[in-house]
This record gives sequence, C-alpha cells and structure tokens, in this order.
Amino acid sequence: MSERAEPETPQTHIFRSKLPDIPLPNNLLLHTYCFLKLPQVSHRTCLIAAARTYTYAETHSASRKVAAGMSKLGIQKGDAVMILLPNSPEFVFSFMAASMLGAVATTANPSYTAAEIAKQLAASNAKLVVTLSENVPKLHQQERQHFFKVVTVDDPPENCTRFPEGDESGVPEVEISAEDAVALPFSSGTTGLAKGVILTHKSLVTSVAQQMEGENPNMYLKEEDVVLCVLPLFHIFSMHIAMMCALRAGSAILLIEKFEMRKLLEAIERQRVTVAIVVPPLVAALTKNSTVEEYDLRSIRLVISGAAPLGQQAEEALRKRLPNAILGQVYSSLHCYKK
Repeated sequence: MSERAEPETPQTHIFRSKLPDIPLPNNLLLHTYCFLKLPQVSHRTCLIAAARTYTYAETHSASRKVAAGMSKLGIQKGDAVMILLPNSPEFVFSFMAASMLGAVATTANPSYTAAEIAKQLAASNAKLVVTLSENVPKLHQQERQHFFKVVTVDDPPENCTRFPEGDESGVPEVEISAEDAVALPFSSGTTGLAKGVILTHKSLVTSVAQQMEGENPNMYLKEEDVVLCVLPLFHIFSMHIAMMCALRAGSAILLIEKFEMRKLLEAIERQRVTVAIVVPPLVAALTKNSTVEEYDLRSIRLVISGAAPLGQQAEEALRKRLPNAILGQVYSSLHCYKK
C-alpha cells in the first residue's frame, strides 16, 4: 500500500505592476483625506446646485457647522445618521459632518416607501434623520422601534428641527480611528433583501486613493474639472466617484437633484461639464434622445459608466455622440469597497 502524499504547502505569489506602488494614506480619516487640498483650492468652486454655489472653504466650513449642530442634538461617535436626501449641498455637508464626529452615515433613497425606510432605520439604529419635510410623514407611518430625531433642510413640520448648524468651535474633539465605520450604504437588493455594508474610513480612503493617487491614476480628475453628479448620492457609485474622488481632486461638483433631460443638458452646456458619471440607462437616453443634438456637449472629456455593464452597442453609440470623450467603466462599486 503506497504512502499517502503530503499536501503541498500553498504559496503566495504577488504580481506587481511595472509602475511604482500607489501611496495609500489610509491612516487618514475620510473627511481629512477628501479635504486634503483645501489650502490650495479654498477659493475654487466646490458645489454647484442650481443658483447656489459653495467654494471649498465654504463647503468645509458648512460641514463643520453641521457637525457642531449634530453634536448639540446629541450625536456622538458610533451613532448612525440617516441621510434621506436627494442630491444637494446639504447631503455633502451632512455626510462630512457625520465623519467629523466619528458617526456613521447611512444613506437612503428618498423615494423609499415608509416600510423600506423603517427597515433601514431599524437595521442601522439611526439616532438622527436628515431629510425634507415632504418625507416626514413616511417616518411616522410605521411604529417606531427606537427613538430618533428628525431634522429637515427646509421649513420643519411639527416635532421636527431645522437643519442643524452651530459654531465651528462647537465641533467636539473626538478620537477616531481609521478602522472605525464611517458609512453604512445599503445594497440595491437585486438578488434579495437590501443589506447594509459597513465601510470604514480606511476602506473608503483606500478605494479613493486607488483611483486618484500615483503617477498613473485611473481617474485623471483636475482642479479645473466640473464633475456631473446626476446619479443619486445615496448610491455608493455616485457617492464614491462624484463626491469623494471629486473632493479629493479639488474639482467642482455639479449637483442635479432630479433627472430631467432638457434641464440636465442645459446644465451641462451652461456649466461646461468635463466629467460625466453615468449608468447604462442614462447612456441610452443620451444616445437615443434627439434633444441631445440641440446642445453643445463638447466640453465633456471623460465619461465613467458604472452600476451595471455597458454593452458594446451602447458604448459605440456613446462614442459617436461624444467623440472627444474617453470612456471608462467601473464594476461592483459597493462590494469592492468593503474592507
């Protein structure tokens, strides 16, 4: 009887690029990393939302004021804050404010039903909800499983508070680790019920750095760029690329609250958008809608498609529509960022 062969010891093989390693400043906290260029770009436009614009200095200051206001409402390190908002400056302020406090931002679709919102509230154990007054009735339709406060960015209805703003000096000093959670987005639930994905400061800083740092970054975003943010920020793809990467680059972010083709095209032409973050259905609309031919989109130099695969025919049609643009695709944004 032959002797049993010993199993081979598994070996690790590391395949390295010919390019230098990418520096990963993953010891930094997310808000610190996103505003790393603040001294150089403080005077440049950061957020554009219809008639409202904010410079980088104003955006950073507003985020700190909201952090101070949230602290006054009792939000502490480790608490979850639900951001139930469309694309808006207040979304960015709230997200960065939560990061500054060591809190966790859980982002939700404002079009969710009362039951869907209640489920995410219970799963995240959110202590504060930042929303619009029109969404407040949905928060009260379900029996509360735990207590949470509600603030609105517009005039607050009964039993709600106005969007919190305090003095910047009121931001508490909090000991936050890069290993602490900073975001709790939920998957789309395509193959079942939506599930929360815990993302740490380290994991998000690393994922942004992989796109933005090094001698040959995947995304060549520049301070002069205007990044289109029409995809909802509550989704990780837009949150990561249109918000975090753009902030890190010092680019301007054009926030579109609601998709309407003609208004979108007018905004792209007026603001001279250079980078468009899209999904396949938006690509189909841009390539098949004849209204597009009425507008000058030649300013767009880079198109990044994600959330789902973009077929070859759609890609070719987009190249014909935007011949000056480079096209790239992003795969599985949410789950690739999980630490």
